Amino acid sequence: MATEGQKVVLITGCSSGIGMAIAVRLARDENKRYYVIATMRDLKRKDKLVEAAGDAYGRTLSLLSLDVCSDESVKQCVDSVKDRHIDILINNAGVGLVGPIEALSLDDMKQVFETNFFGVVRMIKEVMPDMKRRRSGHILVISSVLGLHGVAFNDVYSASKFATEGLCEGLAIQLLKFNVIVSMIEPGPVNTEFEIKLMTDVSKKEFAGADPETLYHFRNCYLPTQVNLFQGLGQTPEEIAKCTKNVIESPRPPFRNLTNPLYTPIVALKYADETRSLSVHTFYHMLYNLGGIMHVSVRIMKFLSCEWLRRRTISPI
Repeated sequence: MATEGQKVVLITGCSSGIGMAIAVRLARDENKRYYVIATMRDLKRKDKLVEAAGDAYGRTLSLLSLDVCSDESVKQCVDSVKDRHIDILINNAGVGLVGPIEALSLDDMKQVFETNFFGVVRMIKEVMPDMKRRRSGHILVISSVLGLHGVAFNDVYSASKFATEGLCEGLAIQLLKFNVIVSMIEPGPVNTEFEIKLMTDVSKKEFAGADPETLYHFRNCYLPTQVNLFQGLGQTPEEIAKCTKNVIESPRPPFRNLTNPLYTPIVALKYADETRSLSVHTFYHMLYNLGGIMHVSVRIMKFLSCEWLRRRTISPI
């Protein structure tokens, strides 16, 4: 149970990866400013989190079962928190979906939105009214740079993140009136078990319904490009956790927060011309024409990003 002065933090999707890293970093805060309620669908998967938390488990970190796709589960979870008092809500639970869209089932697409979009909606709807009444609170969403620009073969996942970004941008405006802050955390590639499993699974999948040419491009252009991007630009979950904690502790938490400065030029490309054609054609060439020299492209992006950072005298998080 939280002690006086501690902020109560509820985090979804904490069984591994980013959610677990955020939970551990906040729970192990040297000044013990946070009482973390880490949630996951299946508490049988708690062992890694408990081990990583160490002596913080049972002191500044507790566990609750939560399925963001269930109205009942969301309500039960929040009701079990003392006085329903949650100072900080961190929406991290999410699922991925990769592949040619003609080979993906509508049920799989709906599940992505059920988790990535409506899961966030459920949590906010349950927690926000109490924050508004107290006129205090901070809602964070672990989004993605794919919520800012689309990427081939990530169409549905990207759409779910675009929807979440739009939802939260509208909420951020109205909630300022109630002193409730909304912040988006937007990683690029992150090396997690989730990503490794996803890429391993899709590399073996047949994708019935896709034409041979599209499958060729997916397997021989997209998948190798992703490997290069993750190797060259990928962050660790701990880096995302550090960024998230910095945003929480900022005197004026920003709305949008790119976690990886190396990705800044890629995102900025979209806004370099009003038609957005420049970014579309650039990503086309990166995917289809640079295949064998993608590692060189990643190095160039690193160089450009470092130059940009030096000019702005900003250090990477």
